[in-house]
Order: sequence, then C-alpha cells, then structure tokens
Amino acid sequence: MIRCRKVSPRILHSLTKNPSSICVSSFDSFYSKSPNLSTTKPDGCFKSFRFFSSAMGFYLTPCELSVPKDPSFARSPVINAKFRRNYSSGRNGDGGAGEWTEEIEYLDESGSVIYSGKGIRSVEPGLDDHVMVGGLKKPFLNASAVAKIVEVVKRWKWGPELETQLDKLQFVPNMTHIIQALKLTKDSDTSLSLFQWAKRQSWYSPSEDCYVMLFDELNRNRDFDGIQSLFDEMVRDSTNNGICSFSAYNHVIQYLAKAEKLEVSFYCFKKIQDSGCKIDTLTYNSLITLFLNKGLPYKAFEIYGSMEAVGCLLDMSTYGLMIPSLAKSGRLDAAFKLFQEMKERNFRPDFNIFSSLVDSMGKAGRLDTSMKVYMEMQGYGLRPSATMYVSLIESYAKAGKLDTAFRLWDEMKKAGFRPNFGLYTMIVESHAKSGKLDIAMSAFTDMEKAGFLPTPSTYSCLLEMHAATGQVDSAMKLYNSMMNAGLRPGLSTYTALLTLLANKKLVDVAAKVLLEMKAMGFSVDVNASDVLMVYIKDGSVDLALRWLRFMGSSGIRTNNFIIRQLFESCMKNGLYESAKPLLETYVNSAAKVDLILYTSILAHLVRCQEEENEKHLMSILSATKHKAHGFMCGLFTGPEQRKQPVLTFVREFFQGIDYELEEGAARFYVNVLLNYLVLMGQINRARCVWKVAYENKLFPKAIVFDQHIAWSLDVRNLSVGAALIAVVHTLHRFRKRMLYYGVVPRRIKLVTGPTLKIVVAQMLSSVESPFEVSKVVLRAPGDSVMEWFKKPIVQQFLLNDIPSRSDILMHKLNTLFPSSAPEIRSLLPPKPLISGRAM
Repeated sequence: MIRCRKVSPRILHSLTKNPSSICVSSFDSFYSKSPNLSTTKPDGCFKSFRFFSSAMGFYLTPCELSVPKDPSFARSPVINAKFRRNYSSGRNGDGGAGEWTEEIEYLDESGSVIYSGKGIRSVEPGLDDHVMVGGLKKPFLNASAVAKIVEVVKRWKWGPELETQLDKLQFVPNMTHIIQALKLTKDSDTSLSLFQWAKRQSWYSPSEDCYVMLFDELNRNRDFDGIQSLFDEMVRDSTNNGICSFSAYNHVIQYLAKAEKLEVSFYCFKKIQDSGCKIDTLTYNSLITLFLNKGLPYKAFEIYGSMEAVGCLLDMSTYGLMIPSLAKSGRLDAAFKLFQEMKERNFRPDFNIFSSLVDSMGKAGRLDTSMKVYMEMQGYGLRPSATMYVSLIESYAKAGKLDTAFRLWDEMKKAGFRPNFGLYTMIVESHAKSGKLDIAMSAFTDMEKAGFLPTPSTYSCLLEMHAATGQVDSAMKLYNSMMNAGLRPGLSTYTALLTLLANKKLVDVAAKVLLEMKAMGFSVDVNASDVLMVYIKDGSVDLALRWLRFMGSSGIRTNNFIIRQLFESCMKNGLYESAKPLLETYVNSAAKVDLILYTSILAHLVRCQEEENEKHLMSILSATKHKAHGFMCGLFTGPEQRKQPVLTFVREFFQGIDYELEEGAARFYVNVLLNYLVLMGQINRARCVWKVAYENKLFPKAIVFDQHIAWSLDVRNLSVGAALIAVVHTLHRFRKRMLYYGVVPRRIKLVTGPTLKIVVAQMLSSVESPFEVSKVVLRAPGDSVMEWFKKPIVQQFLLNDIPSRSDILMHKLNTLFPSSAPEIRSLLPPKPLISGRAM
C-alpha cells in the first residue's frame, strides 16, 4: 500500500512549459517499460496523466497548472489542482467526492515539501475482490488469480517472504485458486508452503484434491518422510472435520507399498482402519504384494483376513497372489478353498495358480488332489511344464507309487520334454531303494547314454543296495566304474562294500578296498574293526586272526573291546595259544581285566580235560594279573604261607569286592570257583567260600526258614559244585537247629530244578536220605530228617567230605551242561584304540 506519494518539481516544471510533449514522451517511456498497464497509448497529457494517476492509486480529472507568485516557488511549478477523487474501493460509493484517507506530499529536488494534501485509499489486498481500471472496477478473473498466485509462488518459493507476498495479493483467493495453482506448481516444497498458507486463511475449506495432488508430488520426488508427515496431518484434519479422504488415504498406502516401506505402510493401514475409512481392493493388493515380497506370508494373510472382514471383493490379481502364497506356506485347505471360489466367480485360473497347487499338494502327500488339479488344468487347455512333471514324478516316487511315476515319466517324454539330470537321479535312486534293481540299472544305463555323469550318491545308492542283497559281482563292477570315472566313494559306500566282502569272507579283496579307502584320506580304523567284528560274530576265528594281523602290518588300530571279543572267541574255540597274546595285548594297553573275564577263563579251566590245555589256561589266568587269581592260588597254599586261617582269608577277599558294581560278577565267580574247588577235592575250602558268600548276601533267597512249617533250600541258580556244597552246608545248619535247639519243621524242601535234581538226589541216596524226588523238588518230613540226622554216617557226611561218586557225576554233568554256570557279559564301554604294533 502506498502511504506517501512524492512528485519531483522538475517534472512539474516540464509539465508547465510543454505539457503535451512532456506527458507524451514520459508516458511513451513508461509504456515501453510497462506494456501490461494498457494496450492503447494516450493522445494527450491529461489522458496520460489521468491513466498514470489511476495506476498510482488515485484518479485526477483535467486540472489547471500555474506557478505561484511566491519567489520560493518561482522555479517550481505547482499544481493548483481542482481534483475529482474517487475511492478505489467500492465500499464508499462509486463516484463523487469520497473520504480523504491518505496524505500526499510533493517534494522538490532538495526534498522540501512543495504541497501536501489528502488522497484516497487504494485497493486493499485480501479485502477487495476487484481491481481499478481507470475509474472502473473490474472483477479479478480465476485464470488471472491462479497465474498471479503461481507467479508469486515460483518467485518466492517458501518462507516468510512468500507468505508476505501472498498476503499482499490484490484479490481474495479461494480453494479453486489453490487447487489450480497446486496443479501448475511442480515443486513439492513450494506446493506444501502454499498449502500451509492457505490452511491458515479464513476462507480455507478441507479439500481431498489438495491432499491427492500433494501426495502425488511427494511421491514423484520420493519424499516418503514428507508423505508420512502429511498423512498424519491429514488424519488429524479428518478427525477434527469428520471428513474421510478415501482417495488420498488409498494413494498414500499404494505409494508407500510400491516403495517397499513396510512399517510405514502398515502403520498407515492401521490408522485408516481405526478411522473407519474404506480401503479399496487395489490398496489391499499392494499391501499383500509388499508382505509377500518381504517374506512375510502370514502378515499378508492377516491383510487378506481384514479384506474379507470388510466385505471387499477380491479381484483376479488378489487371487493370483494369495493362492500360490497360501499353497507354498502349507495352508493348502485355504488355498484350495480360494481356488474353488475363484472358479465360482467365473475367474479363469492361470498357469501359476495350477502349478503352485499341483506342486504343494504333491509335496504334502495329497496326491489325489494334486492329480485332480493337474487333470483340471489340462481341461482348461493349459500345457504342463517340465517343472510340473518333475514335481509330480518326484511326489509319486517319494510316496512309493512308482507305477504312477513311470506313467508320468512316459507322458513327459511324449510331450517332448527331455528328462534332466535330477529326474534321472531320482528315478534310479527311488527304484534302487525299493529293491527294483533291474529297473534302476536300466535307468542308470539310459542316464549314461543321455550324457549325464552319475553323481557319487547315485553310485553309492546302487552299490549299497547291491551289497545289501549280496550281489558281490555287481557291487564290485559299480565300485570299479566309480573309481574309473574319477569319483570319490563316500564313507557309507565303503562301509557297505567292506561289510559285503566280509560276509562273503573275501579277505584279500576287502584288504585291497580298505587300503584304497585309506589312500582316499578316510580314517579306516572303525571300518577295519567292523570287518573284524563280522568275522568274530560269524565264528570265523581264523579269518579274524588273519585280518587282525593285516591290520597290524598296515598300521591300522582297533579297540580293546574288539580285542576282548576276539580273545573270548579264541577261548571258546580252544585256540589257547592264540588267545594268550591277545590277552597280553589287552592288559598291556592299560585295559583292566574285570572279574567277569577272569571267571570266564576259570570256567574254561573247570571244563578242560587235557593236561596240555590246562597248562595254557593256567598261564592265561596268570597273564590276567587279577586279584582273584591271587586269591585262588592262596586257597591252595598252607596256613604258613597265607599267615591266616582259610575263613579269614576268604572273608578278607570278599570284603574287597564292590558289590554295587560287581554283585553279579561276584555271584558268577563263586559258582565257577566252587565248581573248581569241588573238582580239586577242596571241600572244606569250598564250604568256607559258600559260607562267606552267603554272609555277604550274594544268594539272599537261597535258604528260607519258615518257623515250624517248612525249611527250604533253593539251588536252581547255582552251578553243580556250588549246589552240592550248598546242600551239604545247609543240611549241616538244619541239623544243628534241630538237634541242639529242638526245632523240628513239618517238612524240608530242596528246590533243585530239573538239571541239578539227579546230582543232588544221587549224592543223598548214597547216605540213605529220606528225601523223595519229585519233578524239581526233593521233599522229606521233618521227623524223618530228624531221625536221619542222628545217624553217625550222616554226621560224618555233613562234616567231612562228599562221596567220590558224586565228584565224578558232577564232572560229567558240568561237561554235558556247561550252561549250568551262568556267564555274564561285561557292559563296560570299549577302551581306547591301541596300535597295531602293540598287538
């Protein structure tokens, strides 16, 4: 707004001398600089001056120019004006004299005031809806208003200067002007500044078009932070005004989803949902696509659930996205339901949908549904791809339905597809594993003819299956073919081949394969030990010893457990000379000979009938270095050497046994030791051993005292010698109770079992016992036994010795029934490996 207008005296003097020429020349230059002010040049000074006055904000009619007589004004012509002034604003009338509103001053060149007086108000920016053209009010056109706004915005861009210039506009803008200006403004910052200025004006009204254009501009500039900020502002405005900007909301989510702004797009989606605004199908699709591309199918399914909940209809693209995703994520029922729904709505499924359903159903084992979809796809005129054939064949092959797999195989070939390497491999391996080696070998041959080099796994599968069926020639042929092809057999392949060769007792071939395996860099200790165990379990002790010598010469180690197994096999087969070096190797490798192993050697000594073998067995017992051997030798020495009585010596030995760990082994040892002592005629020592064993509760249920009703002795779990000693010692205890304490039971039972019944009955019959023999029990009334105990021969029998005939019979039974002494295997873990040189 012009507050003060000043006119130079030089101009006034020129106007006085030659008003016409001066005015014309002055306004010619003015028009040349400002062509937009008018399109017609004025003819005279007053017309020009009138227009100039109008342009300056006031209107002058023709006037008289005179020079004052005052000397101070002699060189300064002054306008003696008779002005006709009009308001520029239409609020105070259209014509006639109006209110004087402004002070106008005319200055000379030195700045002195020549004249001052009141003028009229110009057009007020932001208040007037028109402009003055001369003395006429003209409405401001929308196009001109938009152009003016765009001009100001493009010049000042943003900031306080822009807002100041917008506040000085010569018209009152409206939302139509702002929307059109936003369309013409291509800069996002400038558009936002204009929009923010408009929001602060009183004439502003919310417009969805403004937000849509702003979001479009921000998206073109990839300013997603600006989009989020403007979105939050739009949500607040919508909440305050109660207006839902449907199009703008959906534009925001689509832009953010296409830009893969996962968190921001989902945040905006939730905001829109909470506000209750509707979301269109395209927006749902963009969100679902985003989550699927980000590897979050379950979040995409959540969006799909929201889509269903609001009743939003799915389109073809949504079906195309959801069905494959549901199928691949394992939600097959939901995928198939959508597939059926899609067909009911007359949408045509594409190949991708069929392919995903066929593949997923087949992999899930739902072969009938997979085949149904496959046939339906062909009904739609779609041609299966090679990948679909491979998926179907693989599914049926894994399910064991090889006939259907072969039918699809033939169909694939007829369709012009060439089986690939993976399909050949699967066909060969599946048939090999199912035992159809003929078909597998036929496919294997076709595979080689097709130019495919079988993998080590294919060779291994065929070789292992031939090895499992015992086909040595085919297995070795495959092995040699594999080696010639430069392929490296795996550990399982070598293991299967060595096991086959060991079972076929091909020691030399197995040794050759084992050395080749070692040359390949494999650790062969375990495989060599496995072959050795095959020979041991098969009872081929000679082959086992031969293989062990080969291992030692090749520097291959084995473990103490296998050495012990081979030692026991040698003992069972009577190869005592070969057994002793094995035992020495076992002991020298820091392995501990336990009580069970020592007892098993002692059992062989009990059964031995040849003097030469007895010497070998005694040397083997000495090589064990077990404390039980020292105890047994001490039993046969005199009291001077032992320096203590036999009973004390026996008790001391049994006190050193850990019964928590070796109770079963100690029971086994007592049985065998009593056998040996009886055979050697050491009855008193045997009775001491039995007494101490019973005291230590090794046989807690052997003797039962049922007061006056029945006394019994159970010897079913004892060896022959232990049973005889137990019967004699227990009858001696019964005699003491009955004679010294006067306690007589109704009956006495000796539970022997079928094996020991003959031995015990014959021993007692030699002293005319009253015991009657039944199936597994010897019975006698208590009174009869009482009378029998009073006989001197019985007293001598119970205190001193066992008849020699029983010794002979026991030896025969022990030879005929070696299982009467139960053997207990050690459950200790194998010891560390020892070197072949040590063996």
